[in-house]
Formats: sequence, C-alpha cells, structure tokens
Amino acid sequence: MRRTVPGMSDKTAYLVFDIETVADGRLVQRVRYPAQPELTPAQAVATYRAQLLEQTNGKSDFVPHTFQLPVSVAIAKVGADFALQEVKTLDRPRFRPQVIAKQFWKGWQSYGQPTLVTFNGRFFDLPVMELAAFRYGIPVPAWFSLTGASYAQPRNRYNTTAHLDLQDILTNFGAAQLHGGLNLCAQLLGKPGKMDTKGNMVQTLWEAGEHQRVDDYCMCDALDTYFVFLRTRVLTGHLSLDREHELVERAKVWIEGAAQTNPALGEYLAHFQLWRAVGDEDEPFLDRPDPGATRQDAG
Repeated sequence: MRRTVPGMSDKTAYLVFDIETVADGRLVQRVRYPAQPELTPAQAVATYRAQLLEQTNGKSDFVPHTFQLPVSVAIAKVGADFALQEVKTLDRPRFRPQVIAKQFWKGWQSYGQPTLVTFNGRFFDLPVMELAAFRYGIPVPAWFSLTGASYAQPRNRYNTTAHLDLQDILTNFGAAQLHGGLNLCAQLLGKPGKMDTKGNMVQTLWEAGEHQRVDDYCMCDALDTYFVFLRTRVLTGHLSLDREHELVERAKVWIEGAAQTNPALGEYLAHFQLWRAVGDEDEPFLDRPDPGATRQDAG
C-alpha cells in the first residue's frame, strides 16, 4: 500500500535505487572451472571467492559484477519537488532475478524515464542491471540509445539527467577517493548507514536462506541514498537547507508509517538522527544525546 505525506508531489521525477546481488554459481562453474564439472554451483562460488581472497591478500572475496544476479532492488520514488513518495522492493517475497530485472526496466520506462539516482551505481548497480537486461532479453531502447550528441545519450558518464551518481558528485567524477562510501556520507548526516547487515555478508546470508534480511538491508541503503541525494541538492543550489530539513521530516513520517508493518524500518528509525549545522552548540544532531556526555554527567 502506498503511504503518502502532506505536500507530496504526484509526479515521479527520480528513482533513487540500490541493489543487492549474489554470484551465479552455475555461470561461475561454466566460465571459470569448465574442467571441473563436478563442482556444484555453491562449490564453484566458494572456490572463486577463496581465490579472490588470495589474489587480494585477504582484502576482498567479492565476485565480479559480471557473474552477479540481482536478488534485491529497492527503489525510492521521489517527486520533482524532491519529496519522498514511497520506497518499495521488487518481487518481494520471491526475489526472482529475471522478474526483478523486468520490473526495474519496465518501471523506469512506464514512469516516463525519470532520473536514476545511485551511489556508485555507475561502477556496479547499473552495469549489473544492464547485463541482466542482456541476459534475459529485455529491450530498453531508450536507455541504450546512441542517437543524438554523445553527451546527451543516457549512458554518457556526464549525463546527469539520465543517471545521477552521487559518488561522482562527491569525488569530481573519480578525481578523488571517497573512503567510507555511502556509510560515511549517511552518518555525516546522522542517518543509520550500515547497521547489523553489511554488503560483504549478502552472499552468505542469501545462501543461508535469509532472503528477506537481504531485501530489508537493500531498502535501508536506498533510504540512506535518498538522504545523501537531498544534501547534494543543497550543494548544487536546488534546495535550501531549511527545505531539506522539511523533506527529511516528511520522509521520517513515511518511514514511521511503513515501520508498522516492517520491523527493519523500525530498526532504521532507532538509529535515525536529525542533522543540524554545528553552531553555538557542539552536538550536530538533534534527537540523540552524546553517550559519552551522558556517562560523564552520570559520573
């Protein structure tokens, strides 16, 4: 059911989204280990992850995106006035990659091709969804268009009308690194960031059957991305800081309503803080006291 908040714009102008993926073990086995047909899909993924850990000196066992399937896509629909309309995940509770991919691209087209908003989506989220369209034979001519000037084509790196990658904004299109990523940016604004679930846990959680937990994690990341999106609109002069505060409050109202049927959003609210500029007082967030100060006062 769609929950609304007062003053919400009817037109969906932005789709702020995040995805979670798992490695396709059958594809890994066929491409990486064709001489070992006895490997099960799970064994092929485990073998590849072990090799990746060795190759990166223990830094990462993440299987490249070309082997990944989307098992969760969370989308925050946002109006032309930047107000949050709703957040939903695709094909819940079945989480079928083919259905998710079809719903994603069909939704983008049916809403009139709104701007896609991601965090580091140019590197991962969109390549995964593009390859899913390739795999499942999903036509998306408007997205893959090569007509007109190159800078105006949807997949052009600098076309921020078709796709706005927030990491590109904050790193000057990769000129600088952003250590900490979405988690850091969300926490700078007092938003939850990573809680009990983290990205490197998704493959293991999925294999253990905790599909809903993965989907809830994806939804929380989409919400964090929305709040980071709002702050970038302040940076670019599209929003005043006061207006951003109003939109954050309205989004919190939506989350409170949705949390009545989704416990994961209740946990999100428990870590939710309201940002304010540091001025005469030291505490930058409005609604949670500093634990250190509380302990000191008690002592």
